Amino acid sequence: MKKLYLSAFSMCIFTGLSAQEVVWQKDIKSSTQDFLSQVTATIDQQYLITGSAIQAGGQKPDAGSNAKQNNGYDFHLVKLNQQGDQVWEKYFSGSNHDYLSATVTTQDGGFLLSGTTYSSKGLDKKEESKGESDIWLIRINEFGDELWQKTLGTSADEEARAVIQTTDLGFFVAGNVQNGSKGYGSKDVWITRLDKNGKEISQLILGGNGLDEVEKMIPTKDGGALLGVYSRSSEVRGSSSMNETPTKETLNLVSRYQKVTTNEGEGDYWIIKLDKDGKVEWEKNFGGKGDDHLRILALTANGYIIGGESRSERSGNKTVGIEEGTDLWLISLNERGDEQWQKSYNFKNRDVLMGMSVIHAADDKNSKGILLGGYTQAEGRIETDDETFWMLYLNRDGNEQWRKYVKGESRKREERLSDIKLNRDGSIILAGTSAEELGKENWKIIKLGDKQLEYLIEKQDIKIYPNPVSDYAYVEIGFDFKEADITLYDMGGRQLQTLKTKNKVTKINTQALIQGAYLVVIKTDTNKTANAKLIKK
Repeated sequence: MKKLYLSAFSMCIFTGLSAQEVVWQKDIKSSTQDFLSQVTATIDQQYLITGSAIQAGGQKPDAGSNAKQNNGYDFHLVKLNQQGDQVWEKYFSGSNHDYLSATVTTQDGGFLLSGTTYSSKGLDKKEESKGESDIWLIRINEFGDELWQKTLGTSADEEARAVIQTTDLGFFVAGNVQNGSKGYGSKDVWITRLDKNGKEISQLILGGNGLDEVEKMIPTKDGGALLGVYSRSSEVRGSSSMNETPTKETLNLVSRYQKVTTNEGEGDYWIIKLDKDGKVEWEKNFGGKGDDHLRILALTANGYIIGGESRSERSGNKTVGIEEGTDLWLISLNERGDEQWQKSYNFKNRDVLMGMSVIHAADDKNSKGILLGGYTQAEGRIETDDETFWMLYLNRDGNEQWRKYVKGESRKREERLSDIKLNRDGSIILAGTSAEELGKENWKIIKLGDKQLEYLIEKQDIKIYPNPVSDYAYVEIGFDFKEADITLYDMGGRQLQTLKTKNKVTKINTQALIQGAYLVVIKTDTNKTANAKLIKK
């Protein structure tokens, strides 16, 4: 098992005044080339760090005293609590390479894992492979215990890229299929819709005449999904195959959608909006004459922000140029996909955008600002801030407010940000890899407090969600404290539950309560109190 280490950390601010503090940092040590894919914040503000790793000794302990032989990379998960302490660590292994690509928090407090597997049945993998590579889904509870798993694929090669949970508690799983028999180009987008128990409802194949790779997918307010695709293809000209309505094939409803927009250059942003049934509502294509690589999507109050890296000058439908190497390129869209504005930003050399969070107003009718995270790679020369985590904060119109480098006292030569998350209290989680040399990447997790962001967050003294509640509710305390008491009363004043907490968000069990109204009261060690009504369904 890998060990967690606490280390000192310092900030370098190169625009504006420093208003940040390091809450904690964890380094997850490794002697191999580990891949960190994502940090997922749970409902109660804990963190699941996910990626792929080769286990020490190449073996995975069995439930008994024996050991099972394991070859290659495995799904690797580390859960941290709000204080950054390890809660648990898990591996899920097949007999060959298995790469964990994406994770989503489920509404019951667990997770759905989606990765690419080259393994057949055996070890933790319970289903046979469909082809050379498949998509391997594993649903787990909050303790990391498996609830169900599924292998998706065909005789072609599939790879996992993104997963979301929808408003009906089902899932959209996004990936790519290479040289598929029902595809349009060398690589197409493959979307599978599942119910909450993992049953396949439908499949959709989207593509143009070349290579299309899905990079990101986010849920939309209407229960659908927004796809962000790096596209190196245009519409399928001269094809007799029209966009099809679903037809029954084997056990699944499979439909196909061919790209109807034209690429502007070498590689473009291709944006596709799906409805709650997985059907295409609209598509848009953005790009200049060079290569533009989409990386991220985010939901705003009135639409979407799409972003990535651009090597294009002003050309095509790109109205901003580049300064040096690869610049960041953001586009704001309304809910119909119409452009509102576009902006570019430069850190010099090759700028890589890896994460984005949008700050929303309390009523969710307006977006206050946009936090970006990434790293920069020098191209052909050494720079002081090469491969260092950075953050960039914009107002809702995309105008830069400040930018900051994040440097540690034990900073390594190779430091690449994989993900950034903004917490509800204005604190920030950055997750990436740190290595003195390629092939020995440690996972580096940092929690920062930022006064410049914190004042933008509209806080309530106490907040309860979901409310009304069926089983479990989460109590969020909006002011600072070291320890607090949470007490639950019925409306007659009878005390039902009391628990102590050091967490800003605490989970309470309401399963034993009968239908009706209750009162939740909090009292902190600083003599602050607050109360709110809880409704049990």
